[in-house]
Amino acid sequence: MSSLMLLDTASLYFRAFYGVPDTMRAPDGTPVNAVRGLLDFISRLVEEYQPTHLVCCWDNDWRPQWRVDLLPTYKAHRVEAEVPGGSDIEEVPDPLQVQIPIIIEVLAAFGIAVVGADGYEADDVIGTLATDAGMPVEIVTGDRDLFQLVDDDLGIRVLYTARGVGRHEKVTNAVVREKYDVEANQYADFATLRGDASDGLPGVAGVGEKTAATLLNRFGSIDGIRAASLDPDSDLAPGPRSKIVAAADYLDVAPTVVAVARDIPLGELDLTLPPTPVDADALTVLAERWGLDTPIARLVTTITDARQ
Repeated sequence: MSSLMLLDTASLYFRAFYGVPDTMRAPDGTPVNAVRGLLDFISRLVEEYQPTHLVCCWDNDWRPQWRVDLLPTYKAHRVEAEVPGGSDIEEVPDPLQVQIPIIIEVLAAFGIAVVGADGYEADDVIGTLATDAGMPVEIVTGDRDLFQLVDDDLGIRVLYTARGVGRHEKVTNAVVREKYDVEANQYADFATLRGDASDGLPGVAGVGEKTAATLLNRFGSIDGIRAASLDPDSDLAPGPRSKIVAAADYLDVAPTVVAVARDIPLGELDLTLPPTPVDADALTVLAERWGLDTPIARLVTTITDARQ
């Protein structure tokens, strides 16, 4: 049976960088802990789930200008340098930055699809590929924002890695409901109301998780809540009503910022996971140059076994 695995790549290589000892170095002394960790993560995931299709989804723009134009605080605390007219530079440790080109080269030699879109985040690539997949989808991420994509009917679930890839949690609609008391398709509105400091989303002042869930269970969506706040005959209590009305400017823009894009143009793509590396010679050279013999050999074996 065909299945698609979508990796939130940056989420995984950041986790690898901070979780794998930085004593892991190439023969020339270049740190390779993030590369090794990412390859081992992919091996573990492919072995367990045996996807027929695999994509490393990429942040071509980790902080799209169109989102910043709507909400200037969006990820503002993670900007290392502003680039007028271009993409701001994210704060990334130098020892990780030097490993990203190596990651790209190794993935290319394996033939694992790397997909990004200019002006969009990896989340938007994931949203688009998951929506149009036509097969069961596993989304691997440490980002709760992607819970909004969970869809039991379409077979889309999140493998949530907050506690580690080896201890990931399989997130279905029932899990979202148990955790937050909302449906997965309400999660984006829930996050908008509650706010998320890690993304620079202030939320609605005075509205926390419990109130956000209560409002969504009663009125269905942010649009429904806002309509009730403006209807003098609705049974929305004065406290929440005043908070929603006071947050009108924020609520005009934040839902668009929080919602993952699902229809961005990605062109024709081959997302099939090749059973053997597409460039074995290049992979051999990379393994020797960067001291990656063990994780590369493991991933080759894992993919070959999974795709037989």
